[in-house]
Amino acid sequence: VRAGRFFVFGMHDRGKTPPNTVNLRIEAGAAFGTGHHGTTVGCLTAYSELLKRKRFAKVLDVGCGTGVLAIAAARTGSTVAVGTDIDPVSARIARENAKVNATKARFVYAAGLEHPRVRRGKPYDLVFANILARPLIFLSGRIGRALKPGGLAILSGLLRMQEREVKAAYLAKGFVVEKRLYRDAWVTLVLRRR
Repeated sequence: VRAGRFFVFGMHDRGKTPPNTVNLRIEAGAAFGTGHHGTTVGCLTAYSELLKRKRFAKVLDVGCGTGVLAIAAARTGSTVAVGTDIDPVSARIARENAKVNATKARFVYAAGLEHPRVRRGKPYDLVFANILARPLIFLSGRIGRALKPGGLAILSGLLRMQEREVKAAYLAKGFVVEKRLYRDAWVTLVLRRR
């Protein structure tokens, strides 16, 4: 799957990667995030566009699944790339994918953002959260507190009909909308913390 400067592939496609892309070998197993879903493509595309303007030293991936987003950050210069997931199998698969991609991205099994490894990285320059609308709303305050002022959040996992409600939760926490990307029925929001 091509998403901006990124190319996500599985072991069965090795040797077929295009030149001049950041190639991410991701084995999904039982985790979410092979790059085929519109939300993952949206997050990677939004991140690729942001990289044209700046780099992000510290990145957090909430609900990391396969770890593809934190691994993409680590492969493009982030010195801290941490992912967290409420599913222990996903956290394990993400760690395996980090090793396959020779990155220093780190993944933990944890609910919320209170794990010591997550707290140590605060404040983050960028937070990815490719989860569902309800958890995005529930975590809006915590994601805001995890970011430095002016930091960015790339949110997805929400349908177009859920955009207004999710956006309202973040605007109420001091975020402003930088960009929206639409792919099929899915929305990716890029928000900046004031």
